[in-house]
Amino acid sequence: MPAARPRVLYVTDLAYPARGRRYCDEDILLTARLRADFDLALCHPRDAAALMDAFDAVVVRNSGPVLAYQEQYDAFREQALRVGTRVYNPLTGRADMAGKQYLLDLSAAGLPVIPTVDRPADLGLLPEAAHYIVKPKLGADSIGLRTVTADELPGLVDGTVLVQPRIDFTYEVSFYFVDHDFQYALYAPDPDRRWELRPYEPTAEDLEFAHRFIDWNTLDAGIQRVDACRAPDGRLLLVELEDLNPYLSLDALDETRRDAFVAATARSLRRFLAG
Repeated sequence: MPAARPRVLYVTDLAYPARGRRYCDEDILLTARLRADFDLALCHPRDAAALMDAFDAVVVRNSGPVLAYQEQYDAFREQALRVGTRVYNPLTGRADMAGKQYLLDLSAAGLPVIPTVDRPADLGLLPEAAHYIVKPKLGADSIGLRTVTADELPGLVDGTVLVQPRIDFTYEVSFYFVDHDFQYALYAPDPDRRWELRPYEPTAEDLEFAHRFIDWNTLDAGIQRVDACRAPDGRLLLVELEDLNPYLSLDALDETRRDAFVAATARSLRRFLAG
């Protein structure tokens, strides 16, 4: 049973050189605030498996792309599942936590996702476009992403990559959730400046769109980010459902919304530990 003040191992790579973001600032802020409720220690993702047995829960936050430490992450997952370690977010996520297969599944099911295929035989299912995006199924943070023409596709599609039409969207918008509760939304008015974010006030239709993917993922606890783009016809299309270690862009929030998010996260963690 957790102690009166639960012990939490907070996993982050403070030195990860994210483009347009400072992981360390966000995690310093979050851990400073969460210490009011929990006894916290920070560690690098490569060290999580060796340290986690001494804690009541492991919180995976800005730990960087798993590709950089795949062997250590696989060992961490295996050990956590074998001994029943509480990991937040839970390791049952169906979205980015499990790779990019979900984009194929959601696209095939007709959900509002950027059309996605991974087989040469399915290229004809994609709408015609001047350019296409090719990215590894196990990619993250735009690692390995390429923009190509239709003529180049047959030589690239081998089952290890995803192919999507390059959409001239109006803007990207992200919706942030704790458990299944919407917290805030941010958008990038300039498509060329993905991480220059401003507050966004979602419509009821926007929230219905985002909730659809949160409900699909069936995680009963944790922090998720639904990334979408506004297509030329006005529809929102899913770009990514980040359920492993979503960056939160807390520096783009005013103090009131930032405080509300931290409080919601603390409540969620307490419920998670008591469950």
